[in-house]
Amino acid sequence: MFHLALLLLALASPALAQIPPSQGELRVYAGLHAAAAKGDVTEIERLIAAGEKPDAQDARSRTPLHVAAFGHHHAAARTLLRLGANPNALEFQRYDIITIAAVNNDVEMLKLAIAGGASAKNITSLYDGTALIAAAHLGHAEIVRTLIAAKAPLDHVNNLGWTALIESIVLGNGGKNHTDTLKALADAGASLNLADRHGATPLALARQRGYAEMIKILQAAGAR
Repeated sequence: MFHLALLLLALASPALAQIPPSQGELRVYAGLHAAAAKGDVTEIERLIAAGEKPDAQDARSRTPLHVAAFGHHHAAARTLLRLGANPNALEFQRYDIITIAAVNNDVEMLKLAIAGGASAKNITSLYDGTALIAAAHLGHAEIVRTLIAAKAPLDHVNNLGWTALIESIVLGNGGKNHTDTLKALADAGASLNLADRHGATPLALARQRGYAEMIKILQAAGAR
């Protein structure tokens, strides 16, 4: 029963697990949160110059930077980072802006976050995972390549017992996006033989699902 509960939890998309500001929250936002939600760079600069704290939190521990990341407001996020916002702050479900960008497949937000000091090594989410694992789950191959270049931990194991490479298989669909994700991880040196909690290796998991291209990539890379 416990394993079934974990499996059902894992099958929920991280895009659904993340909770962006609701319409109700957006309506009552004031100050920097309101400016970030609108992407209003001029107002962000004015408010911080007037003494507002860039890391103020809403009721769900979201900073204005989280709000800008959820809203794809790149200029606002860049401005907040430039004016002292914490690039590694976690909101109430332990998501940082890198993981938010990874789930949203927002390459520009991810790159500016990294440039602004956000770490691809952060352990985030209720799953004790990483942005790399979330991106691999969703098959966001360009995000995965960007995180690899930023030194994301390739073989971090989340509390479900899965690495990014394993998630690209067991929570992927075997299509091009997830296959490209797996190849990027394999080419970067991710462990090909680190098994899940039941002793199944990535190659065995790909065989179980009949993912022929993934099998080919894993075998060519030396997986057993």
